[in-house]
Amino acid sequence: MRIGGRFLFIWTILTSSKIRFGGIQMKKVAIIVGSVRPNRRSTQVAEWLRTQLLKSNQVHFDLVDLAKVNLPMMDEPRLPFTGIYTHAKTRQWSTLIQSYDGFVFVFPQYNWGYPAVMKNAIDYLAKEWAGKPVSLVTFGGHGGSQAQLAMRMVVGGLKMQVMAVNLEIRLSPNDSLAVADRRLHSYDSDAALLRTEFERRLTSAAGSAK
Repeated sequence: MRIGGRFLFIWTILTSSKIRFGGIQMKKVAIIVGSVRPNRRSTQVAEWLRTQLLKSNQVHFDLVDLAKVNLPMMDEPRLPFTGIYTHAKTRQWSTLIQSYDGFVFVFPQYNWGYPAVMKNAIDYLAKEWAGKPVSLVTFGGHGGSQAQLAMRMVVGGLKMQVMAVNLEIRLSPNDSLAVADRRLHSYDSDAALLRTEFERRLTSAAGSAK
């Protein structure tokens, strides 16, 4: 197995993923950075959101950057729902996604839809996503509403549970980092609502499973 690159990134997340608070293992949510362009805004949005969500003492939030995962175009010979994967990269991706209890997809709107890299990463797997809560956080000049609408079809088909709180963030491509940061902080209260919903969904699910 090749060590380094995507495998090193995934291994690092998995080996540091057992987060505990007060002796109790916390539920985990992956904030997936869903674009890979140079000078992308997705990382700024995802890092701001993670800072807000990490105020929780019940749920832990990781960043999973698709630029670092670096999956090629989906090339598995079998359909994903079989769970039988030929390539090591797919097995690594499957293990990582299975380790999370919920997700936030952070992605821009491209031509009235979602980025290809986001759809490609989703399409590698099937059962690993099913039944888990997901919040859609889009951004763009008009908030990315069309990208979010298109992604709802995808996650619905995978039987994911779309959260009540989903963000459409208005950011201009001409905004400086400082201006974008100020715009993002105007959504702090929405991020707090999302944090509360994850706590309610995941901790109540843990309690009912006992």
